[in-house]
Amino acid sequence: MDENWIQVIAVYAIPVIFAITLHEAAHGWMAQRLGDPTASQLGRISINPARHVDPVGTLLVPGLTLALGGAMGAFALFGWAKPVPVDARYFRRPVRDMAWVAAAGPGINLLMALAWALLAKLVLIGLGAGESTSSMAASLTSPIAAEYALRVAVAGIVVNVALMVLNLLPLPPLDGSRVVTALLPPSIGWRYAQLERYGLWILLILLFSGVLGAIVRPVTAWMLKSIVTIFGLR
Repeated sequence: MDENWIQVIAVYAIPVIFAITLHEAAHGWMAQRLGDPTASQLGRISINPARHVDPVGTLLVPGLTLALGGAMGAFALFGWAKPVPVDARYFRRPVRDMAWVAAAGPGINLLMALAWALLAKLVLIGLGAGESTSSMAASLTSPIAAEYALRVAVAGIVVNVALMVLNLLPLPPLDGSRVVTALLPPSIGWRYAQLERYGLWILLILLFSGVLGAIVRPVTAWMLKSIVTIFGLR
């Protein structure tokens, strides 16, 4: 493995693992709030990545999509964790509540993107502090530490925004499809949900053909630009 790939892994490993695994933990947390204890009983409402990591979906596939990013333009991230089990029989209104469970995943990705943006802002403030007597500022103004922290923070923003936008696509089994199902009349929603059996294959075809990147890239770019503007990260 060459030095460039070691650097890429060092920067992206933490943001990717936490973006994907906390996405799943959020599903379990919301399900518990709505009455389903399944995820909690299995220990899946946890910030421990080991409880959520899927060797293929969390490690191998994101690595491959980063490596083959040229096929997708600026969008070069795709992956998944072990799905959190949800038993809709516990819900008072299964279709509506499943939509809330689904929305919790992209929601936590948005929160993480904002948290990484805040970290990036703090690092930039530290870099501008100059000769400060504060130990925190001094650590942030260390060139190596500051550069690494800033690169990880930027990666965290990009990873979480990309995963949020991807998961909000209305294609089963992505989270956006659960929300769409809740909005459709029951008879149409049921038929729409049947696409899930083909969803992963459709996604992979769209991914490696470059179509997925063409769909996701403009929305991702707009959201990244908005976060940069809000936090003053220019």
